[in-house]
Amino acid sequence: MNYARLLFPDFSLIACGWMLCRYTPLDRRVWDQVENLVYYFLFPVLLFHSIVRSPLDFGATSHMLSAGVGLGLVGIVLAYALPFVPGIGPHIHRGDHAAGAQVAFRFNSFICLALADRLAGPEGLLLISVLIGVCVPIFNIAAVWPMTRHAQSGFLGQLVRNPLIIATVAGLIANVLGLGIPSLLEPTATRIGAASLALGLMSAGAGMQFSSLARSKTLAVCLLAIRHLILPLVAWGLVLALRLQGPQVVVLTIFSAVPTASSAYVLAARMGHNGPFVAGLVTLSTVLGVLSLPFALSLVR
Repeated sequence: MNYARLLFPDFSLIACGWMLCRYTPLDRRVWDQVENLVYYFLFPVLLFHSIVRSPLDFGATSHMLSAGVGLGLVGIVLAYALPFVPGIGPHIHRGDHAAGAQVAFRFNSFICLALADRLAGPEGLLLISVLIGVCVPIFNIAAVWPMTRHAQSGFLGQLVRNPLIIATVAGLIANVLGLGIPSLLEPTATRIGAASLALGLMSAGAGMQFSSLARSKTLAVCLLAIRHLILPLVAWGLVLALRLQGPQVVVLTIFSAVPTASSAYVLAARMGHNGPFVAGLVTLSTVLGVLSLPFALSLVR
């Protein structure tokens, strides 16, 4: 299977967002509002709809969820161990590390959802939605914790107000209770979901910045190696160890190799850290995703 060709439509949308933001009147001010629309409305509707429209077998998905959480914990441990690694630690700026460590384990939900829908269909979209809901609080805590001394507000409040977590919890409760979206609203929810995927990918492209990476080169290389090389290999091992099958394999593989969260630079800047450096990491991670996703998918083919 030609994964590069299969992934081209999604990465072409990222490229469209970048070009529109840089070379047309649709500049960063426009895309900030688009990103807010996607994050606070379109994506939550997509998450809720994808969870409630199919019965969820928690027993059958427990291995995949455990693998996803375990994969994230490996990324967290490796990222925060870097300052203590001989030969690497002395070259790492501690402030930049506190802000940039999140790049190694956080993930771009926009790209996750788009690829899961394309490569694994409705079942893959359901699985990735649940995995996002489980991992977002864990990863956000790990990202915010080292920066709390500069924070303007507690991270617990940020987690409680996170629209992705709210939508996932609401969807899981509705799924367990056997509730669903009324048939009259089904077409509307489906179209909102389709719009969220396209706009989300274009927003990821619009946020890319190729500057500010000259500082802390060693740290940048290490964090991106964890995100785009080590975690896909760990996911491959988990697939073999847990004997995952079908869409679960595809979802875990996508989860391991997608670019980091586009909101990482916003979080770093808001908490008083080096936002431009993190923005550069996010941009390079988005570019590296073009290579790491076909690589990871070829391992489990």
